[in-house]
Amino acid sequence: MRTLIKNATLIPMTERNLSYRGSLGTEGGKIAFILKEGEALPAHFVPDEVIDAEGMAVLPAFVNAHTHLAMTLMRNYKDTCANLEDWLSEIFPLEDRLTPADVAPAYLLGCAELIKGGCTCYADMYFFQDKDAEAAIVSGIKANIGITLFGGLEESKKRISENYPKLEKAASGAPKGSVLIDVAPHAVYTTSAESYSFGAEFAAANGLRLHTHCSETKTEVANSLKSFGKTPLDYLETTGFLDKAPVYLAHCVHLTDSEIRKAAAKNVTIVHNPASNMKLASGIAPVVKFREAGVNLALGTDGASSNNNLNMMKDVNLASLLAIVGSGNTLALPPYEALEAATKGGAKALGREKQIGTLEPGKDADFIAVDLSGVEISPINDVFSALVYSATSENIKYVFCSGRMLLKDRKVLTVDEASLSAELKRVWKDVVAR
Repeated sequence: MRTLIKNATLIPMTERNLSYRGSLGTEGGKIAFILKEGEALPAHFVPDEVIDAEGMAVLPAFVNAHTHLAMTLMRNYKDTCANLEDWLSEIFPLEDRLTPADVAPAYLLGCAELIKGGCTCYADMYFFQDKDAEAAIVSGIKANIGITLFGGLEESKKRISENYPKLEKAASGAPKGSVLIDVAPHAVYTTSAESYSFGAEFAAANGLRLHTHCSETKTEVANSLKSFGKTPLDYLETTGFLDKAPVYLAHCVHLTDSEIRKAAAKNVTIVHNPASNMKLASGIAPVVKFREAGVNLALGTDGASSNNNLNMMKDVNLASLLAIVGSGNTLALPPYEALEAATKGGAKALGREKQIGTLEPGKDADFIAVDLSGVEISPINDVFSALVYSATSENIKYVFCSGRMLLKDRKVLTVDEASLSAELKRVWKDVVAR
């Protein structure tokens, strides 16, 4: 399939604040070429489809580097909890009731929501991971799916032995490299040091990445100091978790300065979750310090029960604004850097920087087209400001993943949204009745 996107404002995310008018061609799921206005199409290129992107910005699709996708099932539930710990005390018992049949439509609905928000790749940490992979395949997007670890060593070994073969089998049905497997211990307050060490060793032995929560709340940090005599990231270091395989850490709201320097030295990615951090009163992550230390910064939505969306456009906007109000510096996270975290930063976090995250010939054709012609955005004095501060997900008109169109004029092409929403309502009613 060959597609030509013409008359677009191209934002390749290869150079700070670079944009230009031009065209992009796809072939075989890859970006075949990028042309500036006036440059001729390759002689051999005869497109099967032509999209006139006049008035649209075309940029890399977003990467959601931390979520719990099937928690779409619990959206708008327990929104009056005092903090993360209070919220988890309500959520964990409910999760114990869930079955594979419950989470299957929740995963798929989550994928549809990601697509509508311009996201074609996500990192997940949840249960029944084979259903997660199946949803990614059906919807047509990429995923790094973490095998979630809880509790002591024997429990973690059991989770790996039961879930890894199932997930491998499910992922084998995806295009090569589309669905990857990670190891995802939940957090220092739910998972033992032995489990963290085991997870790290297993990841290293199998070429996987590591994903966990870290320093999300002040309570977590205080309890870590009380229990282990160390802050969470320093504690993780004692388990070998930071040294065996590539690591990305969710939240990191309350890292110390020395921990931030350590994260940078060990090439750890920090995944900032601004909406969830705000909603659960977790605090304001020091993204200025992350950037100054040279830490790779990615963005995530967290789950739809603590956000309450999987809308990366919203979190890009909030990331920039929250950095400003948290630091008192209007240049704390400028628009280009916010978009960079949502594209290049996320791709690097998930080990996909050679595949996605920028618009370059030879990379996967994962991109979005955002309509900038509306009255709510005009005039476009600065396209990066327009995307971060004025545009919303409703302005995203097209989404492509590996050259396949997944969204056209705000309609998801791979999922029946209406029937899926109805199915999820039925499942939720059954879950709460148990």
